Amino acid sequence: MAMSSLARRKSSLLLSKSLCDSSDAFKYSLSLTSFSRGFASGSGDDNDVVVIGGGPGGYVAAIKAAQLGLKTTCIEKRGTLGGTCLNVGCIPSKALLHSSHMYHEALHSFANHGVKFPSVEVDLPAMMSQKDKAVTNLTRGIEGLFKKNKVNYVKGYGKFISPSEVSVDTLEGENTVVKGKNIIVATGSDVKSLPGITIDEKRIVSSTGALALSEIPKKLIVIGAGYIGLEMGSVWGRLGSEVTVVEFAADIVPTMDSEIRKQFQRTLEKQKMKFMLKTKVVSVDTSGNGVKLTLEPAAGGEQSTLEADVVLVSAGRTPFTSGLGLEKIGVETDKVGRIIVNERFSTNVQGVYAIGDVIPGPMLAHKAEEDGVACVEFIAGKEGHMDYDMVPGVVYTHPEVAYVGKTEEQVKALGVDYRVGKFPFLANSRAKAIDDAEGLVKILAEKESDKILGVHIMSPNAGELIHEAVLALQYGASSEDIARTCHAHPTMSEALKEAAMATYDKPIHI
Repeated sequence: MAMSSLARRKSSLLLSKSLCDSSDAFKYSLSLTSFSRGFASGSGDDNDVVVIGGGPGGYVAAIKAAQLGLKTTCIEKRGTLGGTCLNVGCIPSKALLHSSHMYHEALHSFANHGVKFPSVEVDLPAMMSQKDKAVTNLTRGIEGLFKKNKVNYVKGYGKFISPSEVSVDTLEGENTVVKGKNIIVATGSDVKSLPGITIDEKRIVSSTGALALSEIPKKLIVIGAGYIGLEMGSVWGRLGSEVTVVEFAADIVPTMDSEIRKQFQRTLEKQKMKFMLKTKVVSVDTSGNGVKLTLEPAAGGEQSTLEADVVLVSAGRTPFTSGLGLEKIGVETDKVGRIIVNERFSTNVQGVYAIGDVIPGPMLAHKAEEDGVACVEFIAGKEGHMDYDMVPGVVYTHPEVAYVGKTEEQVKALGVDYRVGKFPFLANSRAKAIDDAEGLVKILAEKESDKILGVHIMSPNAGELIHEAVLALQYGASSEDIARTCHAHPTMSEALKEAAMATYDKPIHI
């Protein structure tokens, strides 16, 4: 009898167990639990599931709960669904990344393809309008999904008054109490502030302000060299800003494989993005027309100054858990404010759950979505699954960088014998044909079993290419499995096949 999908997943998790950090309490595995739906009786006011927060984790959890037949209410304070991601994060940033890339290509690359214009200019209001239109259409789309799936939607700020009751100050200025047998906290995260720096969203901006600038700054300083800082720096750099990235750590994007990271930084530097690593921001002066930063080496030393028209504070995000009444009902949090949950996303308070950015794990929209589905499945007595080793990361610059699984540094730290296979896009026919061949694919596999441990891609559309690798890791595939899988020609994905060939044997085209 053929092995079921569930059995294969269980087998894959067992195979990967020895390669996971055993101290990480958040490597979730499949499990079963008994459940009784227990629909409301009496007044009929009780819900089976109440979700506080309408971001990627919250709205997905609400829809999934309703699909499983549970009476569901979602509470969202913003008044529009989609959370930070859709309103002031993932979606608007990708809209601007795409628009700015089109402008950059028209300015620098179109002529090489025989497409010429007398002149090319930026219409910033039109660019912002296109971004806003995308956001509006998508938020309305989620409201439509709520109606389709019969999810009750309450617009307002919710906070616990008991483990089964949420008081909501509605956007209409009223107050209502929403009752639920199971309540999921999905309130996401907020911008992490830095001491002595006040964000006014005009000259000193967060990612929210950086998505809504009314003019292109001549000089932009980005504090923080993570995903958001590099992406927003790329947007304004393409549109003509002189961009300098100031980072306290020694490297950009610390979760990235070091070999890929170094090549990625060189690529960004070729795009005229400047980096000041191992550098600390001492103070900020906004008394003049612009912004003046006083800097010093992270290890201490002589101070220097740097001036800009706009400063983007992009030093990470922090869980949004304050003001929810968690302490009132006794929900435990850790020292950075994250809610402590078990493998079923349950807090120490019966009937209260948490998902997404408010719990440990990568602060990514797609991680929150998977958390939401798994959490609701556990509530419904079904099988929930979430493995944070299988969450891909993507930096949406150009080229993009995407990765899943272990970095080479992590594999070395585990003491595992491994092989490395690499293939450059300079040897990929599709990349050469479209004149966009910067980057590579890197695969790490266990030496004895050939089981894939990690895949790292730097290329155009790497965020799309990575999912073949995610699926391979999810089901415990070997590099030979990918190498022996027919890939269409000519495609960028052939580089992944060639890297897999290089891992277990030899590539053909290099």
